[in-house]
Amino acid sequence: MIETIQWTEAGVVMIDQRRLPREQVFVTCRTYREVADAIRSMVIRGAPAIGVAAAMGVALGAREGADCEEVCATLAATRPTAVNLFWAIERMRRVWAGSRGDARTLIEEAQRIRLEDIAICQAIGRNGAALVPDGKMVLTHCNAGALATAGYGTALGVIRAAVSAGKKIEVLADETRPFLQGARLTAWELQHDGIPVKLITDNMAGHFLHSGRVGCVVVGADRIAANGDVANKIGTYSLAVLAKENGVAFYVAAPLSTLDLKTASGAEIPIEQRAASEVTHVFGVPVAPENVGVENPAFDVTPARYITAIVTERGIARAPYESSLRELAAERSAA
Repeated sequence: MIETIQWTEAGVVMIDQRRLPREQVFVTCRTYREVADAIRSMVIRGAPAIGVAAAMGVALGAREGADCEEVCATLAATRPTAVNLFWAIERMRRVWAGSRGDARTLIEEAQRIRLEDIAICQAIGRNGAALVPDGKMVLTHCNAGALATAGYGTALGVIRAAVSAGKKIEVLADETRPFLQGARLTAWELQHDGIPVKLITDNMAGHFLHSGRVGCVVVGADRIAANGDVANKIGTYSLAVLAKENGVAFYVAAPLSTLDLKTASGAEIPIEQRAASEVTHVFGVPVAPENVGVENPAFDVTPARYITAIVTERGIARAPYESSLRELAAERSAA
């Protein structure tokens, strides 16, 4: 399994996802501020992985003897959309208070969060595998695989589990402009696992959804509102509309830590705006006129009416999401 992030005595070690697929380079973060920089600069990305990184960042802060609120505020300011970030920080803040900042206790909790994430992703995969049609293509967007989590993945976890169950499927991976997570990361992961994959540009998705060759779309999520609206990588909303138009099932795979019951709908989810250079340049090479205006939202919101089902570690939620998601969240709390 691809090791996205690990705790070591030297610090938090994570694969530098900006360098993939050409180079497999690991970064060691020795302070909580270095972890914050790694999250902000997308050395590590993907909602569950960001949560694990933040938890380990808090543990580093405790080991450094830093102030709890300063550590948590620094990490919370890195990326605004992925709710797993704030979930992990709040969990670590409670442990900090209960242990009076005992570094060893916080390190153990961060390591526990990592192992829980892997187990949760495997459960999501098992729950979602039955939804994947045999002998069809599966379309996915961005990277919701092992690299976006502590291991195994959410959307790619569903695909991995379907393949392990013996289903014959081929994956269509959107390139996912402008940061190209699909081209750089998803295609690399699937090749690494020997799962058949074909890379397509984002504007080819409608063609393939109309062709009848795609059995379903499976994506991850960065935040799910109480009504089932889903924030995910920019371009997901377009895919959901195209899938609905062409009668293709559209599934979201995510842990319950991605669920934000305090946010009533997607209209309230903050959308991260990223640097213009991600649009005007490709790997440092300018491809647009100088000084052109740029909009670069990192995420969009898919309304719940376009989502066939949401796959979690506790089961599958279907409309009406207001009740089904709350029931799954209550089961998780009870456990």
